[in-house]
Amino acid sequence: MTRIGVFGWGIVAPRSPNIDAFEANLDGAESWLSPFNGFGPDNFLVGMPEFDFGVYRPWIDQRFKPNRFPQLVDKMDLPAKYAIGGFIQALSQNPGIEEELQRLGTAAHVYMGTGLGNVDTLYDASLKLYRAQRRWHRFWADPSRNAALTLYLEDPSSMATDGASIPLDPAEAPDGSRQDAEDTWWAFWAERSTDLQEFLREFAAIESLSVEGEVEAGKRRLMREKRRRQSRLIKEWGSPEPPWSQVSANVIWNIQNTPAAQISMLGGITGLSFAPVAACSTFGVALKLAMDAIRRGEAKAVVVGATDPPPHPLIVGAFYGGRVIAADGQVSKPLGGLRGTHVAGGSAVWIVGDHDYMVARGFKPCGLEPLGVGVSSDADHIITPSREGPTNAIQGALSEAGVGPEEIASWDLHATATPGDFKEVETLRAVMSERVLVTARKGTFGHGMSAGGGWELTAQYLGYDRKKLFPTPLSPGELNSEIATVHEKFVFDSDCEAPEGPVGKLSMGIGGVNACVVSRPW
Repeated sequence: MTRIGVFGWGIVAPRSPNIDAFEANLDGAESWLSPFNGFGPDNFLVGMPEFDFGVYRPWIDQRFKPNRFPQLVDKMDLPAKYAIGGFIQALSQNPGIEEELQRLGTAAHVYMGTGLGNVDTLYDASLKLYRAQRRWHRFWADPSRNAALTLYLEDPSSMATDGASIPLDPAEAPDGSRQDAEDTWWAFWAERSTDLQEFLREFAAIESLSVEGEVEAGKRRLMREKRRRQSRLIKEWGSPEPPWSQVSANVIWNIQNTPAAQISMLGGITGLSFAPVAACSTFGVALKLAMDAIRRGEAKAVVVGATDPPPHPLIVGAFYGGRVIAADGQVSKPLGGLRGTHVAGGSAVWIVGDHDYMVARGFKPCGLEPLGVGVSSDADHIITPSREGPTNAIQGALSEAGVGPEEIASWDLHATATPGDFKEVETLRAVMSERVLVTARKGTFGHGMSAGGGWELTAQYLGYDRKKLFPTPLSPGELNSEIATVHEKFVFDSDCEAPEGPVGKLSMGIGGVNACVVSRPW
């Protein structure tokens, strides 16, 4: 079977703007989490990525026209920028690999996933749209330009509403629901404005203009002419800008496959690029897809990875609503008090390839050798892991790797500092022996929805490169007593020698998707 190697990697994580900082920080046992305060003062800790996109400008300016970097700054949200940063870092471990990815043509792929996508862009665009829609409805619902409302105010019994109920007058709404009542009232009456109907007819006439003459030049002329006429129409009516014109195109420039597409464009990679999305198992799933493609002969090298936005109030609040997040201002450590996880953002990017092919061209592999990836679904619960699903993924990885469970020397848990940690350790011990040395790292950098599995795998690979297991924030006295009755061998707040033999890492994602990676030292 074709052997796979990792030939480059890059990281954006809390306190770690790059792979070198990430490795240096792993030597310490302290947590990298920091206060959130996204709700104003609050009690949440998060993993806020340390990142400066400007660091990558020289690389981009060297390869593209001067306007390319400003375009990326203006149009791309942070998950895409994190992925770009991780990719540029990954090229640096093996000089010449950038040119090889281009030379490979369609035999070089990009599988860059995400867990949460463009939350910031959607949130900002939604707020702007809501405010624009509110101004718009209020304008056309004003009695001075709304004959239906004027008639109703003069004589409520004369209003024909086509069976619709007249909404509550905002003036009569309780203080706590005044804004909602205004939105409903204004939308109701704007829909019945004959002035708005006339405005829309005039607007449609402008939009009906077509391209004439040479297509490209004609398109530019048409866009300018439409905008000029629309501006004049808005000025004549004295109306606010239509709400549909207030939505940024960045909403579609930052869909799920954008990070993969940007890497393909910036790297000149012409093979398949797409976004696998598997929640917390995204990195493992991307790695499996890459290994399978290489072993089928469809690719010689694949850029794989995952990227998440920085912690956002929507996500922190949703995790809190799901009762899986710590909210007391203290670090919740996996395998300890089980008070909940901490949201984090950033990226993890690897370049994996056909080992013999890449080595023959002078490239050196990093870290460990990935042997097999097992994937499965629980088919049970949206967030609570089953025992059967992860077990199937573990057994699938062991089978593909050709490794017996008794051979496994070290194991990295998904472990989110929730009660699920206990079941995960029980599941592990149902397959593995008591000698396996276990790590759990979300108390260090938090829970990156998709990138977290990549950080954990990279930490495992970096450690074995140095024949050690990096410490975790958990001290022996903090180990949960119930978990201690199931298994005793954990890596605590001191590093230790890496035991010889294959290693494993399990990720369990929302929706019950599991990915398990088994690897070995070269």
